[in-house]
Amino acid sequence: MNTQNKIALVTGGSRGLGRDMALNLAKKGIDVVLTYKSGKQAADNVVAEIENSDGIALALQLDVSDHNGYADFFGNRLNPQLQEKFNTSKFDFLINNAGTGQFAPFSSATVSQVDELIDIHFKAGYFFTQQALGYLNDGGGIVNISSGLTRIIYPGYSAYASIKGALEILTKYQAKELAERKIRVNIVAPGAIETDFNGGAVRDNEEMNAHIASATALGRVGLPTDIGPVVAFLCTEEAYWINAQRIEVSGGQMI
Repeated sequence: MNTQNKIALVTGGSRGLGRDMALNLAKKGIDVVLTYKSGKQAADNVVAEIENSDGIALALQLDVSDHNGYADFFGNRLNPQLQEKFNTSKFDFLINNAGTGQFAPFSSATVSQVDELIDIHFKAGYFFTQQALGYLNDGGGIVNISSGLTRIIYPGYSAYASIKGALEILTKYQAKELAERKIRVNIVAPGAIETDFNGGAVRDNEEMNAHIASATALGRVGLPTDIGPVVAFLCTEEAYWINAQRIEVSGGQMI
């Protein structure tokens, strides 16, 4: 076991964009801890794929909307696993990826819908990261995940995009306030991607897919494999001088 490898924690790493992030981090020689909410088998499959390629990985269950459970996750569940599997008590990179979509027209969005998005996207990005600081190595990095919808306006996403916009502002504050520990913080904003996000609409709705492709400079809809390599790159020494940046990965959608 190579105990000198860097370690990344990817929330929501069992499927979609998170899965590709985990696999690409492993390709960079970074060991991976991934979390999943309910899909244990899918998470175990990602772990197996990484370990079959000589990486080291583990999967832990986590509901990022359970803010009161963060201390237990880090202290009683993650820390012993770090000691056992990686011979360390700390990790190097945090990727705040876990999330959910919510289509809700402004005129009819409910308090509960907005509260759910705030809990999962903003409060998790704020308080899960806060709780992680005691376990994150100096000189490491944080990658938050936003959305192209903070720039590209599609009706029905006012709450989702506004909350992602708040996360973009938080990213700059995190970068400023964690600078004394040389922890870099950036945020990646994927454009429309073929995943099961929002019921798989971009992937499965041919009309929507074609419309987005026609509005994208590179002529197609994004794939999960377009995002993972960018996140992995931000966790390398080559990206050390990138800090406090919003990096849109959309193929030039709606430019």
